[in-house]
Amino acid sequence: MAEVRFDGVTKTFGDVKAVDNLTMTVENGEFLVLLGPSGCGKTTALRMIAGLEEISAGSLYIGDDEVNDIPPKDRDIAMVFQSYALYPHLTVRRNIEFPLRQKDYDKAERDARVAKAAATLQLTELLDRKPGQLSGGQRQRVALARAIVRQPRVYLMDEPLSNLDAILRTQTRADIVAIQQELATTTVFVTHDQVEAMTMGHRIAVLSGGQLQQVGPPVELYERPANTFVAGFLGNPGMNLVAGEVADGVVSVNGTAIREVRASNGPVTVGARPETLRLAPEGLVATASFTEVLGADVLVLCTLPSGERFIVRQALDRPRPQSGEAIHIAVVDDGKALHLFDIASGGRLEASP
Repeated sequence: MAEVRFDGVTKTFGDVKAVDNLTMTVENGEFLVLLGPSGCGKTTALRMIAGLEEISAGSLYIGDDEVNDIPPKDRDIAMVFQSYALYPHLTVRRNIEFPLRQKDYDKAERDARVAKAAATLQLTELLDRKPGQLSGGQRQRVALARAIVRQPRVYLMDEPLSNLDAILRTQTRADIVAIQQELATTTVFVTHDQVEAMTMGHRIAVLSGGQLQQVGPPVELYERPANTFVAGFLGNPGMNLVAGEVADGVVSVNGTAIREVRASNGPVTVGARPETLRLAPEGLVATASFTEVLGADVLVLCTLPSGERFIVRQALDRPRPQSGEAIHIAVVDDGKALHLFDIASGGRLEASP
């Protein structure tokens, strides 16, 4: 096991900065998720750890070793790819033991490690099959087994669940988390799926445009996003963000007073998560445009007079407005539901009732 440390790491492709001055530490034994939209730099950051991309500037450390110029094979890492990257002509057993053969382990040690990895991932009965005879979920488990059999210092996983259906993704998420907890090996997991990030990581590092936006425990990022990007990206759906105004200690939206706050006068971006809103007899004026049933919950999509969109999440048994119906929206009065952001920078403003 080892920590992974980025110290001002930058990666450029021509004039494009794919990763821009990234400074961050993945702690020893930690499961860290790199989260962000396509093109944000998360996979490039992972590939630099693996040694598959050269570093343009800065230093990258695995443990106490700067690895900028160390070849991938000498970094003691194991990587799980989105495409599984299995050898189609080899059996499951040979695929799993392949990295052990590369390191010249004797047959007894190879057999013992393969048997343990196969048992952990419920592959024992599939060891003599070839990848073409397996389902997508089974192939993904073989790829995971091939990674854990090496017992490296660091695991790297590049969107390993994106090719699986919803049920298999849930099952395999649980498998990966259980394995990481058992082995306590430093793990960096790349995804664009915020549900995966929230349910799997000890911490989440959110990237956008190659820059680190925020890093911290999932609940911290959800409840106290550092800026409007994190607020809008994290959550399903993300935080509602609309234009507002602070005057004399009161924040208003579309001329309707919402809440007393401790913030300087002037324009702000007001944020509220869908579950902290409710339909009420009075409050922010809006028009219901659509309702979406999600099992036990319902999303009510609303339009403000300004044309901005709001989403309210409510229980299935609550009355649902009709499309085009005039409604009022109130913010739950728990002291944490309202978020204010600087209208220019998007950064969080520290404000409270």
